[in-house]
Amino acid sequence: MRFSTTSTAVALAAITTLALTSCAANESGGTTSTSDGAALSGTIAGIGASSQGSAQEAWIASFQTANADVTINYSPDGSGAGRKAFIAGGVAFAGSDSALNDEELAGSFGSCAADSTAIDLPVYISPIAVIYNVDGVDNLKLDAATLAKIFKGDISTWNDPAIAALNPDATLPSANITRVNRSDDSGTTKNFSDYLFQNVPKIWDAEPADAFPYTGGEAAKGTSGVADAVANGTNTIGYADASAAEPRNLNVAEIKVGDKFVAFSPEAAAAVVDASPLAEGRGENDLAITIDRTTTEANTYPLVLVSYIIACQEYSDPNTASIVSSYLNFIASPEGQKEAADKAGSAPISDSLSEKVTAAIGTIK
Repeated sequence: MRFSTTSTAVALAAITTLALTSCAANESGGTTSTSDGAALSGTIAGIGASSQGSAQEAWIASFQTANADVTINYSPDGSGAGRKAFIAGGVAFAGSDSALNDEELAGSFGSCAADSTAIDLPVYISPIAVIYNVDGVDNLKLDAATLAKIFKGDISTWNDPAIAALNPDATLPSANITRVNRSDDSGTTKNFSDYLFQNVPKIWDAEPADAFPYTGGEAAKGTSGVADAVANGTNTIGYADASAAEPRNLNVAEIKVGDKFVAFSPEAAAAVVDASPLAEGRGENDLAITIDRTTTEANTYPLVLVSYIIACQEYSDPNTASIVSSYLNFIASPEGQKEAADKAGSAPISDSLSEKVTAAIGTIK
């Protein structure tokens, strides 16, 4: 199916670069007030998930239009880099396609007030697209087992019997498969791995993590790096946030859910998230979600990522807290979610999840 429509030193080096550039220029417009009635003013920065890149550009442009004295910088260096930078205290927030793990939560956070923890706020839902560029193939169907074998390297040619059985009407070349994975620590990789691990653990036997677990493929940095490698290569396949497929006119595979093959859509991705519970054993305002990727329900797409903004429960600087909470309230609002849907093709979070996110943002100080 073709879509023609979108260790500390490293982190601190990225922060230095980030401080020199802004993701969007300020424009004149209305203002949002702080809790004491003063207009917002100041600069904050974030680093993180490249999947959020297009959405962050849209969110920042709109927010700065309404708050002329605020500058927000976001560098899409990857989820792992974002969490490291936030933990090191170099940025006010992080974007991450995976929530903070137990070890990270048990540590300290440099941007936060002493003894304060951080919270995960789900604000961006997007399908993960299985993108491909194969000679003569414009409609590809894959199930979890075949997808796992391709990315593990157990299936190495496009006319392999397992692929052919799922695609009887396709003319599959005998060419070798070039599989492209992320080279950097990536929440997209962790979500992709989690989908395969939950569905076919005997094949995909590596625990989900930000680092891609197997060798032998081509590696590229960031969402755009993977998408460009697939688009510019031959007989390639990769995985990326769905927003990367449209601008490159990339083919996207359908995946098998139950006994049907399903194309990605924001609605099908959101349906899986709404049916999934919050993670257990976390703080009251932490909204990490445990996604059930083994669903067989019709019109769902379980190869999905939930991307978070990671923020302090309490900041050491009150002005930073005011800007962050105001910005996050905009992101979680219907207007902010529509901006992301329009510019990045994401799925707006549901009303019920939005209420939970907004309530948690209200506790930031």
